[in-house]
Amino acid sequence: MNFVCQQCKQPLHLDASLVDLTPSAYDLVASSLPPAPSASHGRQTSGAEKLAQLPAPPAAKSAWRNSVQGSPSSGSISSPTSSPTQRKQPQRAPAHPSESFVLLQDSVIRNIPTQLPQTPHGKRASFSKGRTTAAAQPAPPPEEPTHPNPSPLSHHLRSSLRLFNLLSSRTDLDHPLCAECTHILLGTLTRQLEETKKERDGYIAFEKEVKKEKDREGSGVNRLEAEAKIERLKEEERLAIEQLKSAEREHQQLEEELKSLECEEKALEEEEAEFWRQHNAHLLRSAEQSSQLAALRAAYAADSATLDRLERTNVYNDAFCIGHDGVFGTINGLRLGRVPGVPVEWAEINAAWGQTLLLLYTIARKLDFTFENYRLVPMGSFSRIEKTTGDKATYELYGSGDLHFGRLLHNRRFDFAMVAFLDCLKQLMDYVKSQDPQVDFPHQVVRDKIGEASVKQQFSQEEAWTRALRHVLLALKILLKWTTNGSNG
Repeated sequence: MNFVCQQCKQPLHLDASLVDLTPSAYDLVASSLPPAPSASHGRQTSGAEKLAQLPAPPAAKSAWRNSVQGSPSSGSISSPTSSPTQRKQPQRAPAHPSESFVLLQDSVIRNIPTQLPQTPHGKRASFSKGRTTAAAQPAPPPEEPTHPNPSPLSHHLRSSLRLFNLLSSRTDLDHPLCAECTHILLGTLTRQLEETKKERDGYIAFEKEVKKEKDREGSGVNRLEAEAKIERLKEEERLAIEQLKSAEREHQQLEEELKSLECEEKALEEEEAEFWRQHNAHLLRSAEQSSQLAALRAAYAADSATLDRLERTNVYNDAFCIGHDGVFGTINGLRLGRVPGVPVEWAEINAAWGQTLLLLYTIARKLDFTFENYRLVPMGSFSRIEKTTGDKATYELYGSGDLHFGRLLHNRRFDFAMVAFLDCLKQLMDYVKSQDPQVDFPHQVVRDKIGEASVKQQFSQEEAWTRALRHVLLALKILLKWTTNGSNG
């Protein structure tokens, strides 16, 4: 005989304790089962209907309903006698199905007959002492024999089947069940147990409220006091609602103020950002202007230093460098004069006279002085002096070394030019003395002589002529120094 689970329809392998179940164990299991439900009860009355039929005040009924609202079942109130399973479930925790067995003693085992009848094929089956385990798949049951003494295996199977039928008749589920379905059944029964406990707690709360209501009725609390209490509670509720509305209005005002403050904050942030942008731009312009100012100051300092150097520099000293070379007076390196034994070319002498006339002309022009009776015409080696009064003659300030009759006439005109130059020099010396009496010239000019030496060549010796020209250059140097002085020029 094959057994299957009555819920999932999967084949079952019976535990050895069910195969070897003794009559005493069967009686023990049957006595622990709840009695079979009676059909005379008819339709059961629900808990809500029973609660409505009870003669209790509404407050007590409301307390009972509040206590049972936490139940996970639906809105209807289940009755404590709704199902036999709920009435007869034990309070202890359910045991695991693999642990549901009865330990049999050896005396009980020895009472089970060990002789098995011959099968139609002549085979015998033997059972070992103690607990036996069933095969993985039980063989199909043999045909029931006709002899009056049944075999032990069929007896045990009949006992198991009768036990399953008893379980099915005493409970709401058909048996047998597999281990998984048994776990599900245990979970369902556990939930029902919790609901029953909550329902019991609801009844207890209901009973307490009924007792309190009876106590209040006994204490003499009248209806007027209850109404006064209700009015007082309503007034408190009205005040609480007004306070709530006032708080909501204040909350709304605070939210509006917060929004306005956020707008102001945003405007201030934008203004601050604009300020920092302008500040950074100003810093950049200031740095640029500072760099430009530093550059201008550096250029000004350099230019000032250059100006000071240039102011200290006498360009006339560089343009007209007066010195001496032995007995010769020199101007810009050109010797002026002749001595025996030292031949000096007339070209050099004429160039030196041209530089000397240019220097005298430059000093007079710088001092804004005009010569009387003469006009200087500096033309290098061919310079001349023109007379502005009388015959308005022109005197060449350069000589020649040619040996012919015209040379004598030319030298005579050369002497007149040197005398006219000396006259112009005397006029300028007198003007400077009139401006600054402290200026001292070492050699005085008298007609054609300067320092007792004549500038004429034909009436003097070459040494005396050279000495007179040296005195002329010395006087020009003193005039140049006084003229280039900052307070005079």
